[in-house]
Amino acid sequence: MKKPLDAYIRFLSLAQTLNTFSGDNALDLMAFRLLDQIVIRESQNDLLTVTDAMALSSIASPATMHRKIDELINSGYIHLTFKGENRRTKYLTPTKKAHDYYKKLGTFLIKAIN
Repeated sequence: MKKPLDAYIRFLSLAQTLNTFSGDNALDLMAFRLLDQIVIRESQNDLLTVTDAMALSSIASPATMHRKIDELINSGYIHLTFKGENRRTKYLTPTKKAHDYYKKLGTFLIKAIN
C-alpha cells in the first residue's frame, strides 16, 4: 500500500488531467467547492436549496455564491428543480455531467491508492 501522502499527491495529479478549470466554461475552485456540497447533499437525500447555498459563508459571500450557482448552471453541472407544487423553493441538483465528473474522480482515487 502506498503512503497516504504519496497516494494523495498522485490523486491530485490525476485529477488535474480532468482540465475542468479551463476552456469556455471555466470554473474556479470556489464553484467546485459549492458543487461538492450539492453532490454531498444529494447523496444524503437532502437536496441543497438556493437559500441553503447562499448561507454557506465558509465558501463565499451570498453574492458570490449566487454567481457560482449561475456559473454551475451555465456550465451544465447543476440545474434548478422544484418539489411538488411548491414553486418558491428551488433545489440545486447535479446533472449527468456532474455525476460523470465525480465518477472520474472516484476512478482516479482508486487508481492513486493501488
